Amino acid sequence: MTIGRISVDAGATTTVSEGISVIEDRQMLSESFRWDDFTLALRQALPLTVSIFGYGLVFGVLARQSGLTTWEVLLMSTAVIAGSSQFVAVGMISAGAAAGQIVLATLLLNMRHLLMGASLAPYLRGVRTWKLAALAHLLNDESYALIIDRFQKHGGSVAYFLGAGLGTVSGWILSSALAGALGNLAGSTQKFGLDFAFAGTFIGLLVPQIKNRETWISFGVAAIVSLASVQLIPGKWYMVIAAVAAAVAGVVVESLASGSRASHTGHGPGHLSDEG
Repeated sequence: MTIGRISVDAGATTTVSEGISVIEDRQMLSESFRWDDFTLALRQALPLTVSIFGYGLVFGVLARQSGLTTWEVLLMSTAVIAGSSQFVAVGMISAGAAAGQIVLATLLLNMRHLLMGASLAPYLRGVRTWKLAALAHLLNDESYALIIDRFQKHGGSVAYFLGAGLGTVSGWILSSALAGALGNLAGSTQKFGLDFAFAGTFIGLLVPQIKNRETWISFGVAAIVSLASVQLIPGKWYMVIAAVAAAVAGVVVESLASGSRASHTGHGPGHLSDEG
């Protein structure tokens, strides 16, 4: 009996070790460049690239209308690569906001990149720092959706990360540069209805995100604080104040909701349920 138990325990230990090894292998991002992964990422990014191209055309025209030169439009799209924050920056430039206000507003808007990077970190162990810096520069909302799905299901590679990043970023840079070069030929944005593009774009980004009580509360707080601040505080600081208020409200409401769910299920913080 003792021998049998030892045999079973040894077999179980071997099985567990193999399982852990498989998990670790999936989390480790291969640095070897595989062209099949690269081309797969490009193909999967193509539908997103097409939509991004149209989005970039609107940005390029609005950026020129705000007073930026063609080269400034190209530099912003290449250096920043963040559509929503670039739209905010252009809007604030048009409104005459100070540089500090623009930097702070776009910084707060792009804080989500910290969360995206943190979720990818387990898959990036062992990758050289300079490669991480290059890949991080190409990370955006669309490429992240492709990358995290691929890594979680099938593992990943530097080649796939690079392909997803280049595929999505290329559409943004090329379209915004093209629109920036032709922006002076476009005339008034009102002629083509592009004066509504800024507001319309953010309505399109906002509405799909309002899907539960927490997001409704954050949206309500942002709206109320924004309307109140614009009447009481000079300049464009109402944008920054509303963004901070919405973020704080979201964190508080989500924390309260998580605590309530944990108390109802009988699982305290740090404990996984049997279903997980």
